[in-house]
Amino acid sequence: METTSHYPRRIEQRIAEALQDTPVVLLVCPRQAGKTTLVRQIAEQQGLRYLTMDDQLTWLSAREDPVGMIRSLDRAVIDEVQRAPQLLLAIKKSVDEDRRPGRFLLTGSANLMALPTVADSLAGRIETLSLLPLSQSEIEISPANWIDSAFAGQLLKADQPSVGKDLMDRVLRGGYPEAISRASAKRRMAWARQYIDAIIQRDVRDVAGIEKLDQLPRFLRALAQTAGQMCNYTRLGGQVGLDGKTASRYVGVFEHMYLLKRIDVWARNRLNRVVKTPKLQFIDSGLLAALLDLSGDEVQQDRTRFGNVLETFVFSELLKHTTTADDDYRLMYYRDADKFEVDIVIENAAGYLVCVEVKAAATIKESDLRGLKKLAGIAGDQFRMGVLLYDGTETMPLGGRIWAAPLSSLWGN
Repeated sequence: METTSHYPRRIEQRIAEALQDTPVVLLVCPRQAGKTTLVRQIAEQQGLRYLTMDDQLTWLSAREDPVGMIRSLDRAVIDEVQRAPQLLLAIKKSVDEDRRPGRFLLTGSANLMALPTVADSLAGRIETLSLLPLSQSEIEISPANWIDSAFAGQLLKADQPSVGKDLMDRVLRGGYPEAISRASAKRRMAWARQYIDAIIQRDVRDVAGIEKLDQLPRFLRALAQTAGQMCNYTRLGGQVGLDGKTASRYVGVFEHMYLLKRIDVWARNRLNRVVKTPKLQFIDSGLLAALLDLSGDEVQQDRTRFGNVLETFVFSELLKHTTTADDDYRLMYYRDADKFEVDIVIENAAGYLVCVEVKAAATIKESDLRGLKKLAGIAGDQFRMGVLLYDGTETMPLGGRIWAAPLSSLWGN
């Protein structure tokens, strides 16, 4: 495998565009997603000074004299800015006096814009972009965007379809550069466990101020068991001795850490969506596999637990495509009272839909199309395409704007 710096990141072009017309650009992402490598590169190319709040002296300066520190900078990259939130008011003051575009490129490992002080202080002066772990398209250096193509009525072609064990390896590996660079599954598992511990011990304290951290690892493992399912906070919390309200708050904290995401249900009437139960999805299939202690050997003998991790992998790939797509898209899911389900519903700004069902097997049965057919009937003209992604090699029409396509078309051309 290549080292992390060799992977071209799609978001780089977006950052360059934003710096041309916006005073402050914030790149939010999970730890270890490759952002420091990327912003150091941008700092070099654009002549920006690089500072990181992981440096003790820089952090002390930011804490003791934020205004003085910002005044001393003309144009700068400030990495891990969530560790010194007091800088944000100083940046606002500086930007109000000098509105040149491209003055500050900030990065944060937690979802900073969810913090009320940040949203208020930098409203109208900032553009926020997301950098997620590597997509399979970035790893394979394949420039096409699956979602944009699907909405244009085309499915990407998998030149060399990845099936069986190769597909399983990709899913269990996930997209974190450090995990990908490790030679064996055992070493990747060791890295993932260290990563999760570090986030809980350090970032949760920084951002959420939760003192009782001992319940969090157990709660996170309980959440991993329910990946891809609707979340009942009371039941989830009960497994580790938390009430429903605290469980919901902790899920929010993990969301800020980019470990997982709550997915809303699609309903024809947008007002109906808010009352339905969200579904929990993890953002990286490799981390989810580590939390579940799911190994390649187990998957090859028994694929029972692989389905949810595969769905997470597909969700994650599509989420990464939304961050660099030409249009704005929302990822949702569908489930009705009659238990008809569709794993992922992608909606564009005009309300049109591309719906995705994920299948871990190489053969497709008619019953696999139930959810897609039902949703096609309900959505009517809004339904652009239904795609059943499966562990195979052929792309085939299945009638009624529904297609079967290889899972590896996600990083096709």
